[in-house]
Amino acid sequence: MKHLWLAIAFLWLGGALSAAQSDPASPGQPFVVEYYYKTKWGHAEEFLKLFKKNHYPLLKKEVEMGRLLKVWMDQPRYHTTEDGRWDYRVTIVFKNATVANEPFDEDALKKQLFADQETYTREEQRRFEILDAHWDLPIRTVDLEK
Repeated sequence: MKHLWLAIAFLWLGGALSAAQSDPASPGQPFVVEYYYKTKWGHAEEFLKLFKKNHYPLLKKEVEMGRLLKVWMDQPRYHTTEDGRWDYRVTIVFKNATVANEPFDEDALKKQLFADQETYTREEQRRFEILDAHWDLPIRTVDLEK
């Protein structure tokens, strides 16, 4: 499981870095990343419950700290084909690309927010076990008036 977390972090960082490097004209501007979650059939509600209990408080704390500007979650209203299906999209607006890509000690926040680290770790592992897929997509707005 540790290798899975490392792989996810590596892929996210690589994608975020390449996106930040490909858009040098917007330093200091908010940096937006969409995180997609596709759960195994029948586990969407369990995923949402665990996300709201364990991950959302960390994100809210980062908003309070000013590292993140905004966080929200979307869910498709209707269904799509299985290959295009996702259950939840979490959009995170970072203060800027530098903040999004610099090292951040999330472990200190986890210890501060969750006294029972054993339960937290077990539930976070479960949250990722019930996923069929997860991907991160750094995005940028295209100015159609230019």
